[in-house]
Amino acid sequence: MDAALFQKQFDDLVQEAEKALRSLTPSATTTPVRLHEAMRYSLDAGGKRLRPVLCLAAAKAFRADADARHAATAIECIHSYSLIHDDLPCMDNSDLRRGRPSCHKAFDEATALLAGDALIPLAFKLLTQGYSDHPTLVQELVGELAEAAGSTLLVGGQAEDMNTSDKKNQSEKLEFILRGKTAAMLSVSLTLGARIGGASAKEIEHFRLAGQQAGIAFQLVDDLLDAHGTTASLGKPVGADKDNDKLTFANLYGIEATRARIKQLTDEAVGNLRACEANTDFLCALITQMASRKS
Repeated sequence: MDAALFQKQFDDLVQEAEKALRSLTPSATTTPVRLHEAMRYSLDAGGKRLRPVLCLAAAKAFRADADARHAATAIECIHSYSLIHDDLPCMDNSDLRRGRPSCHKAFDEATALLAGDALIPLAFKLLTQGYSDHPTLVQELVGELAEAAGSTLLVGGQAEDMNTSDKKNQSEKLEFILRGKTAAMLSVSLTLGARIGGASAKEIEHFRLAGQQAGIAFQLVDDLLDAHGTTASLGKPVGADKDNDKLTFANLYGIEATRARIKQLTDEAVGNLRACEANTDFLCALITQMASRKS
């Protein structure tokens, strides 16, 4: 895909995601003000907006006029809550997120905890509001997001990631963490968008697999950057995996094996997208770029 065209599409989707976040979520002046200030602080922190962009692009791949803004915003709410909670002293204990103080440092631990809590129901409210004219679709979207964010995927992956005392079955444990902690939310971004765009059941499964593969690759890149990147380029502390004795693919299998798996997973994700009757050029380019990112 032409680089200039890709960048324009990406920038347009980021802007669409940003506008949706501002218009569909409570303002910082909503009562109680301090709670909503903390919510907005984290929602407005920027970042790559990969998850909402993937959701918006997936919907448009099947139908150019598909409106996935509510789903994209719901996904970013879940992602933002998970970052707030991950940074807390009882979890990863990180004082920096996206180049500025973490929510609990900018406010306090209790407010940060509650801000994360409040973003969870907001995500599901957005899905019911945005697609109320299509009750079957609402049921599918809510079910998909609830499973991705639940105890067997996102939360479960974080729980296992913190369980450093268990040194048994490390390979199996690592795969569970990879599927849950990062891949689940990238995968659900694609599947929610595909559902909104009107994809067939077979195409939804191709998008689900592509998201899982791209999500694991994304986490493996993140692990390499944590080991070899800089705080300035990443906007968060580096070396945290080593400091916290985290189980990572790179630590278990080495750098070269990690790079080889990133390439394999990326190729497989692109193959799954290409297998669909949809315009996946942008998504394929984005997933390929995600695998080679430097920040």
